[in-house]
Order: sequence, then C-alpha cells, then structure tokens
Amino acid sequence: MEAELRRRATARGLRIDPSLPAGALSWVPYLLRRVLRDALRRVQAPGAVGYGFSLFIDPERRLLTCGTENSGDGESVLGHDWGADIDPDEPRIIGPPTLVPSMQGICIVSVATSGEHCLALSTEGEIYSWGDGVNGSLGHADADGRWGAVPCRIQSLSRIESIAAGPGLTSAAVDEVGRLFTWGRAKYDFDARMPNGLGYALDSQTFFQLTPKRVESLSQDCVVGVALGLGFTLAVTDAGAIFSFGSSHKGALGHGSPEVEVLPRRIEALTQTGRRFVAVAAGEAHALALTEEGELYGWGDGAANGHGRDVFTPSRITALVDQRVKLIGARDCTSCAVTEKGELFTWSDDGSYYNLGHGVDTPQSTPRRVEALSGARVAAVAIGRLHTLVVDEDGVVWAFGQRSALGLDDPNPETENVLLAKTPTPIPTLRVKSP
Repeated sequence: MEAELRRRATARGLRIDPSLPAGALSWVPYLLRRVLRDALRRVQAPGAVGYGFSLFIDPERRLLTCGTENSGDGESVLGHDWGADIDPDEPRIIGPPTLVPSMQGICIVSVATSGEHCLALSTEGEIYSWGDGVNGSLGHADADGRWGAVPCRIQSLSRIESIAAGPGLTSAAVDEVGRLFTWGRAKYDFDARMPNGLGYALDSQTFFQLTPKRVESLSQDCVVGVALGLGFTLAVTDAGAIFSFGSSHKGALGHGSPEVEVLPRRIEALTQTGRRFVAVAAGEAHALALTEEGELYGWGDGAANGHGRDVFTPSRITALVDQRVKLIGARDCTSCAVTEKGELFTWSDDGSYYNLGHGVDTPQSTPRRVEALSGARVAAVAIGRLHTLVVDEDGVVWAFGQRSALGLDDPNPETENVLLAKTPTPIPTLRVKSP
C-alpha cells in the first residue's frame, strides 16, 4: 500500500521527503492524509476576492492581481511596490490581471484574503503575506504592526498545505502532518472577553498573536481543512469531524447556543448525523459543512446559511437535498455551492452589486441556480459580497459584480461604484489553472 500511495502522491506533484517528517507516526497514514489534503486543495478556486480587488493563479502558477487599493487608507492589497512618488490621496489601480513582480519565479498553489490582508501558498509549502499587518495577521512578529506592500515569506512556517484569511484579521495554516496554526487579532478592544477564533487562551492584556502558533488542543487530531469567519474558526479532520471555536454570534459555532468557545469543540450535531465531513466554509456569522456524499449543512445567520432563518444547530439545506454538492464557499453574508453536474447555486442577504449572478440586485435567501452559466461546467468559485469569480473546466474565468475588481477593463475611479457586471462575463485577458 505504501508503494501505491507514493506513486499517487508523486503523480499529483506532491513533495515527498526521504525521511518521515516530525509529527508523523508511519508512512501509510501520512501518505493517505497528503493525498486527501491535496484532493481538497485542488478544488479550491485558483483565485480569491477582496473588497475592490482580486487575486489569481495562472496556468504557470504565477500570482496576478487586479482592482483598486486606496493609498490614503494605507491599503496594500495588490502586492505591488509603487515607490515613494505616488500621490497618497489617489487610488492605485490595476486594470487587467497583472503579474506581481516580486513573486515571479515562485509557483503558487492557493491564495486567500480577508479583504485587508492576503496570503499566498507556494508549491514548496511556504506562505507569503502582505496587506494589513497591524493586528499581527501577516505573521512577521512585528511588535508595532506593519503594512506589507509586497508579499513577504513567513519564516516560521514550512511544509504548509492549506491557508485561510479571516475577516477578523486572523490567519490560519495547516501543515503536511495536519497541525493547525493560527495568528492575528486575538481579542477585540471593545470586549476583551470575546475570543477571535485562534483556538488557544492568551493573557487578558494580549490582543494580538504576532506569529503563527499551533492549536495544541487539536494535537490528537489531523486537520485537513480550515475556514475563518468573523471571530470564529472551523476545522475539519481526516476522521470527518468538525470542530469550531471563537465567538458564536447568531449561533455560528453550531453548538446550539450563543456561548463562546476559546478552545476547539467538536460539533456534536454533525457527529450525530453519522456522516463524514470533508469541507467547511465560513462567512461573517454563518457556516457550511459538506459530507463526502455531497450533502450540505448550514447554520448561523439566516441571511446566508441556506435556510432563510437563523439556525443555531447544523441542519441540512432543504433546497439542495436533490443535488450532490462537490464544492462550497462563503464570504460575509454570501454563500455558494457547486454540484457534481457543474451547476452553481448562490444565495445572500444582499445582491445589490449583482454578485450572485442572477442578473438582479435583490437578496436571495435560499440557494438558486445561476442560469447564465448553464452552458459551462463550473470547476471552482470564489464568492464575495461585492463580486464573484467562477472558473470553468477549461480555465475560463467568469466574473460578475463590482466591475472595478474583476479585471474586465481599466477601472474608472470616478464611476467605479456604478460600473457593474450584472451577469457572468469572461475575463478576456485571463486563463487560470483549472482545478
């Protein structure tokens, strides 16, 4: 079995060292987990959406960005060094998707963004971060915080296989032996009792975790996936269990109550289903969980959990019971699901930027199929409050929502808020690596 697993891992392009890494007990379970995590990573979108900008990975695994960042607000999300001679009151704009100069020669496999800070994971298992680091979200141990204009490697992490960036200015990473690391904002100034989903207790006067720290409470579990919401975290293990921790606004933790959980706690309602869960997604105050049979569960804020009402305990989403779901996504108060047939369903409490792809600017409280993509088989999706990116099986990127962030043309800063792509439109200058 070990020889066959090695062959499969090599065929997938995975790096397998000659010696068993620290934390792994034997080769067979280690290789099984590597192949499983790689399968999960391959269905992640080769792109990510922020507030007014987008990140992409092209077929050569190069990092590209487009959209707008506001220098007056200190934003540095596009990853470019603009030099010292720019007007601080003028927005910095990139029209079509453009290579990030400092990342040329580095092969990227996945990207993530909170909208204020960004992460990129290389084929070598190294993480690069940039953007807002004043809360420690960049992981560079800067005691006074920093803004990272260009991507910089997080030196304390290696052999990483998945990443996440949360809207609470937190970050997470899972390494090749299933260890979960988190860092960033630990508490909120307005309420020091409110944890931010890091998974460990810190001194009451410590509001930021400046460097990646392992979640020791999950040391007996092998984590294969992680999702970050606003103040809470979800982790899925290779055994198919889901743990949640942090704040539980509107029941986002799934434990049936609004109580906070500093340390990871298994979601018993999902365990009791008898199903094995393989993926999780998190929004501002809601969460989704997917079984290996393609069944989708949702809970938390009713604006985006798929039920149309607040749900404190995970429940299967009725609108998709006849569908076998293979991919899920969530962001802010917005969610999506892709079926085995390659059909995209979206829902949200706010469709004012046409980010749901239905051609209207109205809310959609339960899953609805994006009919405009009926001629394409969807392979991946990155959904956001303002815009959405969809990748089909041919690597074509379909974009809809706030036009200035989509790479469809050169944004006009004077009218960008009214320029909308109301229906899915291919980005003409871009192809990405299809999952």
